[in-house]
Amino acid sequence: GASARRCSTGVTPDGINKVVVDRIIRVDHAGEYGANRIYAGQMAVLGRSAVGPVIQQMWNQEKDHLKKFNELMVAYRVRPTVLLPFWNVAGFVLGAGSALLGKKGAMACTVAVEESISDHYNSQIRTLMEEDPEKYRELLQIIKQFRDDEREHHDIGLEHNAESAPAYSVLKIAIQLGCKAAIFLSERI
Repeated sequence: GASARRCSTGVTPDGINKVVVDRIIRVDHAGEYGANRIYAGQMAVLGRSAVGPVIQQMWNQEKDHLKKFNELMVAYRVRPTVLLPFWNVAGFVLGAGSALLGKKGAMACTVAVEESISDHYNSQIRTLMEEDPEKYRELLQIIKQFRDDEREHHDIGLEHNAESAPAYSVLKIAIQLGCKAAIFLSERI
């Protein structure tokens, strides 16, 4: 992990830009936490249905992502967002609510969220590449792998007829606006 001692520039003695890394780890931890709550909500409604095993498989990957970000929070001494209690409830409600629309509704939620998150991960990858790809190699590797997993979840949602969900376009836009707000707030608070 990185040293927690900062210079006046926000750069640690080992050259890590603590401000950038803190923001990335904080928001990614919040996002993976929220994703876990969304899948928990979906499983509460659809867990015993035919799509339950598919949702469970995606949830298991999200659990691994959250575990890794929990470890990175400790290693880099990053505080979590104070909004975790809110994301706890909001994530579960979003997951359960979308699942109440049926399999297609749950998959529409998955497509919207995972597209937002993979785009966000791409933005972080660009930021770290501009900073110093060698210095942030481990973090880049983690983010790239998780981005690929999120894209896979996105594609699974499409394969399971997400676009046939009632009011798909409206639902997708609304969820993605919520994701953007959650990202903005979790990076900062």
